[in-house]
Amino acid sequence: MSTAFGDPVLPGFRPDPSICRVGADYYLVTSSFEWFPGLPVFHSRDLVNWRRLGSALDRPSQLDLDGCEPSRGLFAPTIRHHDGLFHLVCTLMDGPGHFVVTAADPAGPWSEPYWLEGEGFDPSLFFDDGPDGDGRAWFTAARVLDEVAGRTEIWMREYLPGERRLTGPEYVLWSGSRAGARWSEAPHLYRIDGSCLLLTAEGGTDVDHSVVAARAAHVTGPYRGTPGNPVLPPVRKGPVTCTGHADLVQTPDGEWRAALLGVRPGSAIGRETFLSGVTWSDGRPVFSPVGHTSPLHPLHDDFATLSADWSTLRTPRAPFWTTGDGLRLQLRPERLGDRAVPSLLVRPQEQPDCDVSTELHFAPSAPGEQAGLAVVLDDDAHLLLLRTEEGLVLRHGPEVLACVPVPPGPVRLGVRVRGFQHTFAHAAPDGAWQDLATVEATFLRPLFTSVQLGLYATSDGHPSANHAHFTWFDISYPRRTSGATDIDDPEM
Repeated sequence: MSTAFGDPVLPGFRPDPSICRVGADYYLVTSSFEWFPGLPVFHSRDLVNWRRLGSALDRPSQLDLDGCEPSRGLFAPTIRHHDGLFHLVCTLMDGPGHFVVTAADPAGPWSEPYWLEGEGFDPSLFFDDGPDGDGRAWFTAARVLDEVAGRTEIWMREYLPGERRLTGPEYVLWSGSRAGARWSEAPHLYRIDGSCLLLTAEGGTDVDHSVVAARAAHVTGPYRGTPGNPVLPPVRKGPVTCTGHADLVQTPDGEWRAALLGVRPGSAIGRETFLSGVTWSDGRPVFSPVGHTSPLHPLHDDFATLSADWSTLRTPRAPFWTTGDGLRLQLRPERLGDRAVPSLLVRPQEQPDCDVSTELHFAPSAPGEQAGLAVVLDDDAHLLLLRTEEGLVLRHGPEVLACVPVPPGPVRLGVRVRGFQHTFAHAAPDGAWQDLATVEATFLRPLFTSVQLGLYATSDGHPSANHAHFTWFDISYPRRTSGATDIDDPEM
């Protein structure tokens, strides 16, 4: 097997990757769940260095996340290219279900959704237009048969790309690599060496996550498992675990790679995108080990514009922020935890250890008005360091963990994140940092989504004309000594 790649290639909240190639260009999308804009799209020329192009669903008309529960919304997408057009399929859970959007340029604009029939989740498309194919297109997805037992099956129907709809009979392709298999999902079809390869995930998305493969002479089956399944066994210990949900791509020189998800244990980062080399043995894909040598890229954002990496919780019907002279957040009645759209902007935490800071200019003008720094897994699990009428308050949901008076005027807010340990601090703009409290935040342990870092403001149920002004937002990383993983705080 080939050596491990430097991973993750997309750190932070980048689960369920799907990948395709057009000429020398690679395009990749990931899940986004309850966060807006939906389905981030990335571009690369070497499969290692990726650039965010935008999001496929960046207009409220495309994506209604009203009332969306945590870890619901947009599940695993698939991106494919056919006849000069990109087709992206996904599922809006607890909504209308499967849909496809299309674009001539993956940077957008993408079409409004075309809704597709059928149950389930994790949809995929297969354009069988190679030399051994028949030119037809197929839609596959997973659906639940018994949720308690984790029993699922993979089904398929023909897809008409010109009409963006399904047609014809349904075929059941697969229900797992063995009797009692759990959570057969994430199906992708490929035609390799004249036969059809079905690649699926199995075992659930935790430490039993794996990849299995099956082959068939015809796209509609029957599919038979390849010898030695799973082709990517569960990884329960090590620097990267929970690997699975793989999608294959062939390079221009004929080599194969897989984009897949994995987890670095011991932090709240959750599922990230990794890269594996793939070779073949008797028609069976062989995955190279997944390691991690992730580079550190500090961030300084002065909000000249709002970059594509910032997200809102659910779909905003109108912007509640302005940029150009820092970031100004409107104080609105919505609160984090209301299943609404609070005045919250976040971006993924990309490393287990990081230092986050911002400078806040804000004076509460009425009881309940507050603004500050947010560490958010979802609207049920989060930590907030907020300026209020009483001073600085550290909250875990409704619970006040610490409080300290501060003088009027600008204040810097910060948090040192070391795995699940979060130390919150504050400072005058020209003063030294003072620690407020340390929280062992194991309640931020993710399952489907990941911790995100950002800025928040609310008027706590009452109308307000006030706003909070954040002049900058920084993420830096502790210095590491050779052979050590411990820290030396550079700024806080």
